[in-house]
Parts: sequence; C-alpha cells; structure tokens
Amino acid sequence: MERKKILILGGSGFIGNAIYKELCKYFDTYGTYFSARKSFESNKQFFKYDLQEDDIFDILEKVKPDFIISALRGNFAAQVQAHQHITEYISKINCKLYFISSANVFDAYSKYPSYENDKTLSESVYGRLKIKIENMLLRLPKNKMAILRVPMVFGNGSPRIKEIKKFILENEPIEVFPNLVLNVTNDDKLTQQIHYLINRNKSGVYHLGSQDLVHHEDFTKEVIDRIGTFNPIYKRVFTTNEERYLAVLPKDNRLPKNLQFGYQDIIDHHVLI
Repeated sequence: MERKKILILGGSGFIGNAIYKELCKYFDTYGTYFSARKSFESNKQFFKYDLQEDDIFDILEKVKPDFIISALRGNFAAQVQAHQHITEYISKINCKLYFISSANVFDAYSKYPSYENDKTLSESVYGRLKIKIENMLLRLPKNKMAILRVPMVFGNGSPRIKEIKKFILENEPIEVFPNLVLNVTNDDKLTQQIHYLINRNKSGVYHLGSQDLVHHEDFTKEVIDRIGTFNPIYKRVFTTNEERYLAVLPKDNRLPKNLQFGYQDIIDHHVLI
C-alpha cells in the first residue's frame, strides 16, 4: 500500500521538526525550511521556502500531499496569504490541512478555561492572526481540515526551556506570572497526539494540552527544580490582581486515555542536558 504523503510547513522550527521526526518513519514526509542549515539542505525531503518571497503553490504541486501540517512562523501578512493559497488548493484537491493554532485565540477571555466550541476572541496581535486563519479554515468542508489549539509548549529543546537555562546561567531574572493559570504540553506529547489524529484521519477542532491546570509560577519553579540545583532570580509579574486563565481544555473531542496527560508529566520530562 502506498504511504500517505505529508507536508509540514515550518518543518525546521521546534514544533515542525518534532512532528517531522515523529512521522517520517511511518509516512512519506516532507518539510519546508527557511534559514539554511546543512541538515535541511542535504535532506531531499525538505524544500526551501521563504514565506514572503515564494508561492506555496509551487511546493504543493511538487509534493502533492495527502495531509498538510501548518506550523509556520514569520511575517503575519505573509502567513495569512499563504493560508489563503493553501485553502484554495485543498478546496479543489483531495487533501487535508492540520493547522497548529494557539490558546491565544481566547486570550481576551481570562476568567475561565476555553473549550473547543467556545467563541474565539483575542486582545493580542498573535491571537488575532490565529483567529483570522482559523476562520478561513472553518469555511472549508469539515472533512478538509483540523484546527489544533495548543497551549505553551515545553520540552528540553524548546525555546522556552533554552531561554530559562540561559537566564539561569547568566544570572538574569526569570519572569513568572503568579496569577496566570494555564495548561501545558511538550513536543513528545504533542507529536504523538498529531500522529494519532492523522492515523485516524480526524477532522474538527482539538485542544491538545494537559488535562489539568497549573499556575505559571508554580510550574516554572518545578521545572527549574527538575533541571538542576540552582538559585535563580524570579521576577514576579502581575498583569492583573485576579487569576487569569490561558488554557485550552478538551470537552467534545477527547483523545484516548493513553494520549491524555497531566502537567506533572511535562514537569517530570525535564532534566539538565
């Protein structure tokens, strides 16, 4: 049986590359990269793609993917245009788009966690970008797309953990938000969940994070305790006097038990490397 073709846009980024490594053993997997690194240039499965200069149609025509996973970062206007082209392409072709969105599509609602069918509303430029692309996809037939809303992503190689380690070593203060209540994930959990969704050809809106919530300050301190024995400087930032939620929890589209996890699983994953 012919292996399904998957194209990961943003395949050289932290999340995109983690997805590539998870899927490439099981599918005919391709990716795009922007900044030249020898490993991507020499990998025949990767295409150079400049969001602001190149037309995504060219790569779509070359690869002819069954699934597109969008983990693109970069210029916001160029992201919108790229996704317009992708939606045009998949509306005519037998192909499905998995769009990696963010908990920030709900960042204007701070009083409670958000579920799949809640109305989106954002106060941040980033959240509004994700909403704009989500709304574009929601006009497609339902079986053509899945929106994957993701909370803060951690993991040993993640930009967030690298930054924390850098601040510890340079004796710089680490910002923590004592009133922020969130759920979390890491690259391992997220890529396993995406693998399952593709295997089962799932559509719709999914919230892919821990099943439980934690304060940002508590979570950060526990992760740092797990990384090693340090005495970091914390800068406690209060954006509001009340608890503020930035959490995406599943209600309608729950994944199987073996793909569910708690924030403690994410903390336990961190070691000094």
